[in-house]
Amino acid sequence: MSKASKPAEENARLDHGVHTDPAALDELTDAASSETTEVGADGAVAGYRASRTLRLGVELRRQLRRRRTQLVLGFVALLPFILVVAFEIGDANPNNRSGGFIDLATASAPNFVVLAMFVSGSFLLPMIVALYFGDTIASESSWSSLKYLLAIPVPRHRLLRQKAITSALLSALTLAVLPVVSLLVGVLWYGAGDAISPTGDSISFGQSVVAILLGTVYIMIQLAWVAGLGLLLSVSTEAPLGAVGGAVLVSILSQILDQITALGDLRDFLPTHFSFAWMDLIATDIDWTEMASGALSAALYATIFGLLAARRFATKDITS
Repeated sequence: MSKASKPAEENARLDHGVHTDPAALDELTDAASSETTEVGADGAVAGYRASRTLRLGVELRRQLRRRRTQLVLGFVALLPFILVVAFEIGDANPNNRSGGFIDLATASAPNFVVLAMFVSGSFLLPMIVALYFGDTIASESSWSSLKYLLAIPVPRHRLLRQKAITSALLSALTLAVLPVVSLLVGVLWYGAGDAISPTGDSISFGQSVVAILLGTVYIMIQLAWVAGLGLLLSVSTEAPLGAVGGAVLVSILSQILDQITALGDLRDFLPTHFSFAWMDLIATDIDWTEMASGALSAALYATIFGLLAARRFATKDITS
């Protein structure tokens, strides 16, 4: 095998997301080193294109095949059924027309979806986003495969971007599974009735579906700050659990501080203060003020954390 074909073969193996054994990784090191001897007149390795390394489709398929991703998707899809069983075991009244969102959960399918999103919003949904983003770079470091990805070479900015986009797509997919499955389960068990809010407002099933769609989009945007923080922690540590746990702990701390009314208007600067602003959508007269503030706040936090992550990764010494 020629010097030029050997690196190309190894590049293709990593480009398709194959985890090699230690012996193969040693061979890859030699192949990556030999590339420097096969250069063209302009100093570039023959046949190398940065845009062809770590393709998005390859990375996405690789992450979808991971047991972690499959378990998270499976649990989110199972959650609505668990809630139905809980209500069936209990003494919930499907004809209830008053009370809070939990009391109204069995009044109709839209109300059931609102409950599923409500009970998941404090911990489960932030944890899912933190898992995908916090694990993205740190896991490669823990597997000792990050340095081999960079040795192909995959440019650092491209590696971080492709990983972040993949994590964003997985997060959006998982967050969308919850309301979709909840709506289907709710229609089967509680019927396609009107959505009823605790204030007494009622909107039709068609309007409630649109409201649920907008609410899901808002939650994705609002949790962007968790994504940015998770990415920053992921490039700052070689322990995936530390990155994921750190982002979740910050989310919990922010929620605790948000309960302290003595902080007054300072709570508006907490990233979780507007987490449940989407619930204003279940009303005949929608107030968009808090949702606009929540989206802007999340975008600012996500931008700051994202820029810090990019700067940190660009200057970090990669040893694993």
